[in-house]
Order: sequence, then structure tokens, then C-alpha cells
Amino acid sequence: MGRCCFYTVGTLSLLLLVTSVTLLVARVFQKAVDQTIEKNIVLRNGSETFDSWKKPPLPVYIQFYFFNVTNPEEILRGETPRLEEVGPYTYRELRNKADIQFGDNGTTISAVSNKAYVFERNQSVGDPKIDLIRTLNIPAVTAMEWAQLRFLRELIEALLKAYQQTLFVTHTVDELLWGYKDEILSLVSVFKPEISPYFGLYYGKNGTNDGDYVFLTGEDNYLNFTKIVEWNGKTYLDWWATDKCNMINGTDGDSFHPLINKDEILYVFASDFCRSVYITFSDFESVQGLPAFRFTVPAEVLANTSDNAGFCIPKGNCLGSGVLNISVCKNGAPIILSFPHFYQAEERFVSAIDGMHPNKDYHETFADINPLTGIILRAAKRIQINVFVRKFDDFVETGNIRTMVFPVMYINESVLIDKETASRLKSVINTTLIITNIPYIIMALGVLFGLIFTWLACRGQGPMDEIFISTGESPYKCYYCSDDEPFSWIQQAGNDRAPTAETLFFGNCGRKSTPHTDLTAARAWGRNRVSCPHLDHNVRKPSVVPAADRREETPCWHVMRTFWQEVKELTDMAGH
Repeated sequence: MGRCCFYTVGTLSLLLLVTSVTLLVARVFQKAVDQTIEKNIVLRNGSETFDSWKKPPLPVYIQFYFFNVTNPEEILRGETPRLEEVGPYTYRELRNKADIQFGDNGTTISAVSNKAYVFERNQSVGDPKIDLIRTLNIPAVTAMEWAQLRFLRELIEALLKAYQQTLFVTHTVDELLWGYKDEILSLVSVFKPEISPYFGLYYGKNGTNDGDYVFLTGEDNYLNFTKIVEWNGKTYLDWWATDKCNMINGTDGDSFHPLINKDEILYVFASDFCRSVYITFSDFESVQGLPAFRFTVPAEVLANTSDNAGFCIPKGNCLGSGVLNISVCKNGAPIILSFPHFYQAEERFVSAIDGMHPNKDYHETFADINPLTGIILRAAKRIQINVFVRKFDDFVETGNIRTMVFPVMYINESVLIDKETASRLKSVINTTLIITNIPYIIMALGVLFGLIFTWLACRGQGPMDEIFISTGESPYKCYYCSDDEPFSWIQQAGNDRAPTAETLFFGNCGRKSTPHTDLTAARAWGRNRVSCPHLDHNVRKPSVVPAADRREETPCWHVMRTFWQEVKELTDMAGH
């Protein structure tokens, strides 16, 4: 019974370890989970994934921060602008996809992305309809730039004088955001109908969309999930100088494909950036108890490098690292984009303005993405709107102003998964973790049985350290002891019991046999039996044991050492 148990435990331990290693190397359960996710995270009409894409359940907020000009007269004399940050003015951003149509083969889907904004007073510093901001007169500066291109030069000069336009104007936050009617733009629009008579930093963006999109559904390949293949009827942009810069890459930033690897580069087409950008892994995060990869926009995206040379319009006209001139897609308005407070930009942009304090925690754009599902758990898109301003000899309104990139406003568009949604997602993730960890559970059982196997060997339940001798009664079981005299040969009174076995087994982690007849020299024939000093049955004064039969290393240690060496080898195999 003892030997049967011993062999069963050892065999079961080995089988469990081999099975776990095989499952790990073959990635059986991981592949099953991956395939299930790939099949389910696809834009199919009526699916949960489709419904979440059509109407995102997570609340999105956008905060507007304005830079109030405190020294306009000094600026016109050529001094450094002093700006004061005012905000936030917070709005709830309502999103949904509309005009949805699936392609014939189910691999594409067309839609528009509608956005509407609702003011959140309790999350804002004031009332946008009352609070006043002094800032650059962007319509006037834009008109001056048009005049440099000989576009309506005489008309613009006359309008600036007639309406007594100045370089700095004061408007409410609401007017600066959602629009006000400008005198110059109103007259210019008569000659150029594509020019709106209204100006606002977010004019025409409330309750509207930014164009028609064609997305991939992910049906053919999970890596293509929600990738943009067409925007406003174009597969390429036509604003920039190179084909690479004109590429429409990635998603719209609302979602990403599942099974994300931290070594990936994720692309996003941002229509308000007029280009595609990319984000890279920067750190591991935890959001509402859910694991996430943090992806951020690296400094290289707006760096003054050869890869970005195509974004310099006119060709070779690069302003420097950290800023992007998007006037080509803004009807010639000298709009310059950057990150808030010129974060990641050259120091000269920061030092040119009094009031710039770039800070990674407040001004970095990032997305915390669950790598298993591709769901955004937390994100913040932060962009600053600036105006390129300079002195024009033909326009006295510019005075002696320095040439600079002048900050006007920045936004913080953020999202955070709510607790209820996080709880549902956590349940899904935990289930997949249990499934993918089954091989490790099997391995743990193998190790457990291995420990039992070792314990049995140490307690003498295995054949390597059993010594039997028959004296006419049931065999005694002797444990190999670790002292200097491991076996004691005990003389037993009487000579009426003859041995029934011709061989005694003893030794160190292996069998050493001694013919029974060799013990007659010690007068042991029929009168002795084997015992150990630590047993309390029939112990008598030990006789001398031959030195060749003594062992310094116990079989328990040897068995345990051999077992753990095998476990390590199996574990190393699993790691590879």
C-alpha cells in the first residue's frame, strides 16, 4: 500500500507538470481567449460593441481655459505679453454616430460623428455669458495676413480704419467660443462666400459633426477595428507637402483594437489637428482597479525633424519644435497649435510669454487603455490654440509688437470610466484571467504532489530507504538516520528465529545490498535485526557498523534536491 501510494503521487506530479508546461508553451487557453475577443469586438449591427461605438456610454467633459491679456499697451510697445489663465469653463460633451450605413461585405461602415455641448456651471469658475476676456483680435490679424497675399488689401485697410479695429478686443467667453458677428468678416464674406461673417473658436461645432467618415468594422482583421479609411470623401489629405504627412491613419480616438501590445504605435486621425498623430506606451496604470497601458503623445510628433518637414507650409517654413501651423486648413487664419503652456515645445516659446508654466501632469495628452479589450478607461486630450502675430508696416494697429506665437486658449477634453461600467468590465477580465491561468493552476497542483512525494520519501515510504529483515515475524521498517551511526545492530536473545531473506537493503538514495551470509562474522545469524537509533522499539546498545556502510548525506535531502531540479527545468521550458 505504501509503495503504491508513493509511485502514484510521483507519477501524478510528473504528469501534471508536463501537462502544464505543454499548455503554456502551446498557449492553448490564451489563444482560445484571444480568438473569442477577436470575434466579439467587431462592429456588427445589434451587438454590444456596436451600441457602445454608436453612442459612447462614458461621460466626456471638455474644459476651456482662456489667457486674459493684462498689458495690451505695453505689448504694442514691444514688451513681453503678460497673460493670466482663466478657467475652467466646463461643458458636458454629448457624442453619437449618425447616418450609419454598412458596406456590402460587412467590413466597412460609414457614419458622421455628432457632438453637442452642455454647460456645467458647478464645474466652472464663472458664467460664460457674463465673464469677459481680453485677447487678440483674431479676425483682424487674419485679415492682415490675407492682405499680405494681395487678397482684398485695399478693402481690408479701409475696413480696419472705418471700424477702428484694434489688435486686442474684449468679448464674453460665450462669444469667443460659440461665435459673434464680426464687421470685417461680414464684408469680406460678400466677396468670398466661403468666409463666414461669424467668428468663434468653436463656431459651428455645437450640435454638428466634423465630416463623413468610413471606418473598418474589424470583421476581416481585429487590428482594423474602427480604423478610418476615408474622411469627407478623401483617402488622403491635400494640405501638406508630402504623401506621408497627408495620410489618414488610425482611428478617431474614441476606440482602439483589442489585444494591444505595449510595443505598438497607435495612430489617431484628429480633424481639429488637420493631421494624423500617434501615441506610444509610457507606463502601466490602474484605473478603477482595471489594468491599463498609458499611451502618450511623444515630443517627436511636433518636433522639428525631417519626418515632419512635410508639415512646414510653405515648404521649409518651420516655426520650431512643439508647434504646428494649421493655417492651410483654416482658410488662411494664422492658427498655431501646441500643447498647453507650450509643453514639449522649445524654450523660446515659453520665455516669450509671461504666464507660461508647462507641467506634464496638467498639460500632457494621454490615454489609459485596457490592453485586453482596447477600451479607453481614462484619457485627456489637451490642445492649445495660438495665433502667429507680427508687426505689419502697413497696419498701424500692430504697433511695435514682437513676432511671436501668441496663446489664446487651451482645452482639456477628458473621459473617465464610471464604477458601474468598470465593475462589468472587471468581471469579464477576471474570467479571462482564470481561463488563461489554468496551466499555472495545473502546475501548482504538480508542485503540491511533488512536495507530497518528497515528504513520503523523507518519511521512509519509498523503496530507497527501506530496510527489511525477517526474523520469523513481520518485517521491521528502518528509517535511514542522519547521525554518524545510522544503523544499529541489536543483539536479540534466542536463536530460534531464522531469517527468511537472503539480502539486506540499505544505503544512501540507492540500494546497497549485502548478502545475509556476510553478517555471520558479526554473529548476527538468526539473532539480529535492523533498527534505527531514533525509533523507540527494541532499541539496544548499538554494535559497530562497518564504515563503508555509513553515509553522510541523507536520502531525504537527495530526493528533495533532485525533485526541485526537475521542477526548475520544467519551469525554464515553460518560460521559453
